[in-house]
Amino acid sequence: MATEAFEELVEDFEFLDDWEDRYRHVIDLGKGMDPLSEALRVPATKVDGCASQVWLHAQFDDGTLHFDGASDAMIVSGLIAVLRSLYNGLSPADALAVDARAEMGRLGLNEHLSAQRSNGLTAMIERVRETAAAQG
Repeated sequence: MATEAFEELVEDFEFLDDWEDRYRHVIDLGKGMDPLSEALRVPATKVDGCASQVWLHAQFDDGTLHFDGASDAMIVSGLIAVLRSLYNGLSPADALAVDARAEMGRLGLNEHLSAQRSNGLTAMIERVRETAAAQG
C-alpha cells in the first residue's frame, strides 16, 4: 500500500535511467522540503542509528500521520522526503501496514545505499512505525 504521492514518485523514478539521476532526484526532493524549525531539533526528535544528524517530528491531524524532518546530509534529507511521500496522510493502522523496504525497493534505493545509509533509513522507518503504533 502506498500513498498517491509515493506512486507519483515511483512514476518519476521510472523515467530516470540510471542511479546517479535517481540519487540527484532524491537530493532535490530533500532540498525542496520546508526547513525543520530549530525548536524541533531536540533530543526527543533525534533519530539514533543514523550516521548523520537526523530529526523527525511526527504529529497526527484528524487521525492521519504527518511528519517533517531534517538532516545535515543532503541524501538523508532526500530520504526523509521520500518517506514523507510514503507515510504522510496515512492512518496509524495503514502506516503500520506499509512494507517500507519493499516500497523503497520499487525506487531502486535498497541496492544503492551504503550500509550506514541503509541502517539510518531503517532507523527512520522504525521511528515512523513507533509513532504510528503509539497512536494506534
